Amino acid sequence: MRNDAEWRTLLLAGVCYAVWFLLVFGWADMPDALRVLLLIPTITLHSSLQHEFLHGHPFRNQKINDLLIAPPIGVLVPYLRFKSCHLTHHINENITDPYDDPESYYLDGDVWTAIPAWFKTLLVANNTLVGRMTLGPMLATIGFIRSEYRRIKPGDRSILTIWLRHILAVALVFMLIDRFGSMHPASYFIAAYFGMGLLMVRSFIEHQAVEKANQRSVIIETRGPLSLLFLNNNYHSVHHAYPSLAWYRIPEFFRENRARFLRMNGGYRFESYWEVFRRFGFRTKEPVAWPIEARRKRRGDAR
Repeated sequence: MRNDAEWRTLLLAGVCYAVWFLLVFGWADMPDALRVLLLIPTITLHSSLQHEFLHGHPFRNQKINDLLIAPPIGVLVPYLRFKSCHLTHHINENITDPYDDPESYYLDGDVWTAIPAWFKTLLVANNTLVGRMTLGPMLATIGFIRSEYRRIKPGDRSILTIWLRHILAVALVFMLIDRFGSMHPASYFIAAYFGMGLLMVRSFIEHQAVEKANQRSVIIETRGPLSLLFLNNNYHSVHHAYPSLAWYRIPEFFRENRARFLRMNGGYRFESYWEVFRRFGFRTKEPVAWPIEARRKRRGDAR
């Protein structure tokens, strides 16, 4: 183990899997609606744990980390592809770039101009918090599959293999739920969909498109239930500066260096996720078209 405290990550993962198993295959008298409501944050937590594990926790051996956290209980995205794309996302100077950041929600200005009006309306709605939580999983999954197809089509067999294994594993999960589970497979899919939707509360606000790369990642100074559910990634500027810092060390490290981080990220901060919801629940946070690109073109140094 990396250090004496990594038991916290292992314990949390064990609890997450145990709760998931009991919700899906146990507690027979629980109604499906309640089961779905409890599964949503459980699946979100598993996604947060996947993020923690791919950054080298809890073991030094990354193959063990990957094996422990790879089960596709979130259904929509293969863990190994998420891992690869997320590590690319950590090239900080590319954050929000619609071409170089695989987690960007922005579009190239020329692409934005060319898309149909109905699709623009959909993407603008997706740039509100409520829209991101409801439309976001669908749009992100479709967009990701399209980008993956563009990589597979020229002959990238490694990505194709990951997807085929993922599809088989998801099919196995649904087969087991259908045969032995305590809920309907359709109800499980709903839980997985909104599990990603809840996770998108975090990703909705964590980056902004500004010129200085170190000012693109947010600080949300909350210690509420969402902070635990997201494994303290609300201190996102800290995570991008120190991506290998374990989730349970982030809050204290931020408190000790608060002024430095807020100076570094240009004061991009919110008091809580409730503040984010009040401001952006039904209002767009930023335009869909990548504003940095527009400024580059005005300076005459477009790519």
